[in-house]
Amino acid sequence: MQFQNIIRVIPDFPAEGISFKDITTLLKDGPAFRQAVDCLAAEFAGQHIDLVAGPEARGFVIGAPMAYALGAGFVPIRKPGKLPAAVLHHEYSLEYGVDALEIHQDAILPGQKVLIVDDLLATGGTTKAVISMVEQLGGEVVGLGFLIELLFLHGRTGLDNYKVKSLVQY
Repeated sequence: MQFQNIIRVIPDFPAEGISFKDITTLLKDGPAFRQAVDCLAAEFAGQHIDLVAGPEARGFVIGAPMAYALGAGFVPIRKPGKLPAAVLHHEYSLEYGVDALEIHQDAILPGQKVLIVDDLLATGGTTKAVISMVEQLGGEVVGLGFLIELLFLHGRTGLDNYKVKSLVQY
């Protein structure tokens, strides 16, 4: 399936010169969404993945069905103040400032194999923050999966030690 033909591209959103990749058109197409999840899950099948971790919010939308497809658990990575138990807090730099994510301190046990999944690999900042958190908790990152990768932003830079798969590249 040509997923790129289903993803809507919105020019000049959220600002002039940006070409926004809107996955809601893929998500609402049941057969296409199922095939996208199945295709991405197939890239990591047989790796005995214990957990899939996905950052808020679209990482939940992709990560939870990926966990189901792989027979793994799902770990949400949230914005600060959203998780009820003790958390590991991680601040990271963005091209326009600073952001932060949190994960429950008991979400990942040492040695567990973790697949990190999100909708988009752009500059890699969020992905690197999630990798850092998973590894701080003792998890082993076995791969990184994305629906979309923006090649021109070089998000794979610094991810050479990880298996990176994306379904659509722009």
